[in-house]
This record gives sequence, C-alpha cells and structure tokens, in this order.
Amino acid sequence: MMNGQRAGPAVYAGLLLSLFGIGWLMCGDGTWTPRHMLHNIRQNPLSYTLAFSGAIVWALYCNVTRKYAGGKNGVAMFFLATFLLLWLKYGLSQDATMIFTSRIILQLLVTSAIMGTAYAAWNIGIIQGNMTLLATASYFTPVLSAAFASLWLGVALTPAFWQGVVMVCAGSLICWWFTRRA
Repeated sequence: MMNGQRAGPAVYAGLLLSLFGIGWLMCGDGTWTPRHMLHNIRQNPLSYTLAFSGAIVWALYCNVTRKYAGGKNGVAMFFLATFLLLWLKYGLSQDATMIFTSRIILQLLVTSAIMGTAYAAWNIGIIQGNMTLLATASYFTPVLSAAFASLWLGVALTPAFWQGVVMVCAGSLICWWFTRRA
C-alpha cells in the first residue's frame, strides 16, 4: 500500500500461507487450528499484541526509511541510546545483581556484534541497496535465525517447525513475485 504496488488475489494467498505457517510452527506439533491459535492469544495477549505491533512498526520503518533518511544511517545512535537507557533502567531497578562470567561476557560480545552488524547492514541496504534483492534475501532470515539459535542453544527443532518456516518463506516469495515491478 505504501509503495503503490498492486495486490491481487495471489498476494492475499501468499499472506494467508505465511500466516498459516506462523501458526503451524508456533504449535510445535503441527496441529494448528484457528481455535488453538485463539486459545494461545487469550493465554498471553501481551506477547501476541507486541509481536503484531512489532511487525507493523518494522514494515513501516522499512518503507519510510529510504524515503526520509536522506542517506544517513541512524543505527549507531539508536544502539547507543538503547544501551544507555537499558543500563540506566537496570541501575535504578531492584533486580538481583547480574553475575558476569567469561562465558556470559563472550556471549554478550558475540551477540552484540552480530546484532549491531546485522542492523547496520540492513539499514545500509534499505537506504542505498537494491530493495528487491534485500526483501527477497530477508525471507530466509527466519530459517537462518532458527538454525543458528538451534545450534547455539543445542535444541533440536521439530519437522513441524521447519514445515512452518517453509510455508512462511513460500508465502513471502509469492507476495514478492506478484508485487515486483516489471
């Protein structure tokens, strides 16, 4: 809608396939039903509301950044502000003291470097890159993210999870295919 791209029946089919895939992978055993999903939403409405809101905000951000950023990348400033505010919040809270070990510090540094690099690269791609290529490659982010998390945490992901990931990626690619410019 924001970029004036057409959205015919195939786009809506791709969207539904992606949403069904999300429901499928969230159920774990692959027995997704609308009733089951509604039950999950009622059990934890805040999580689902935040996830949905985050998806909308991310989509808006990705669509307006190139238009209004003026070629400038604000990711470093965003991360610095986030870093300072979160440590300030922790310092003012009554939470238990954190325990820093060499393993925890290493994980903190590695994840910080990965996240910072990823966000900076994404923002550069949005501002200066080929949006079609960036969007297409981003459809596989859930696959790579889940695989990395599975290895990092030593958790085996179920076949139903991977089926859901395939549905999300296929639905996204259908949407891309039918909204791409000639």
